[in-house]
Amino acid sequence: MRKTNKLTLTAMMIAIGTLSSNIFYIPIGFTKVFPIQHFINVLSAVLLGPYYAVAQALSVSILRNIMGTGSVFAFPGSMVGAFLASLFFLKTSKIYMAFLGEVIGTGIIGAILAYPMAILLLGQKATLFGFIPLFIFSSLVGAFFAAIILSIFLKKKTAVFIDKVNQKKNL
Repeated sequence: MRKTNKLTLTAMMIAIGTLSSNIFYIPIGFTKVFPIQHFINVLSAVLLGPYYAVAQALSVSILRNIMGTGSVFAFPGSMVGAFLASLFFLKTSKIYMAFLGEVIGTGIIGAILAYPMAILLLGQKATLFGFIPLFIFSSLVGAFFAAIILSIFLKKKTAVFIDKVNQKKNL
C-alpha cells in the first residue's frame, strides 16, 4: 500500500474513532470503556502496521479528550494495544495474534500503566485489579469484532488485505 493510501486510511480510522466516541462508550466508574477503539486498533494494526496504528490510537485519544468523550486512561491502553497488535501480526501474519496483542496490550499492560495515572493525576484510590477487568472486557469485545471482519476479508480475498499480506511475505 502506498504512503498516501496509508495516511488516508489512518485519517479515516481517526475520524471514525473520534466521531463514534460520543455514541458508543460505556461509562464505568471513572473510565469510559470504548470497544470501537480496540476494533480500529486491530484493523489498523493488520492493514497499516505499527507506526500508523500507534499514530491512529494517539490521535483518537487526544481528540476524544479534547471533545470530553474520553479519559486520560485512553492513552496507555489504546497505544500499547495498537503497538502489540501490530507487532504480533508482523511476526506471525495471523489475525488471532493481532487480537491477542490488543487484549494483552490494552487489557493487561494498559491497565497496569493506567493505575499510577489514576493515583498521580486524579488523586483517586483505585485498585490495580479494578482496571484490568474493565480494560480486558473492552478490548475483548472490540478486538473480537475486528478479527471477525478481517477473517471475512481474508475469505473474500479483499484486494487491500491480500496486498498487505503479500507485501509482508515479500519482505
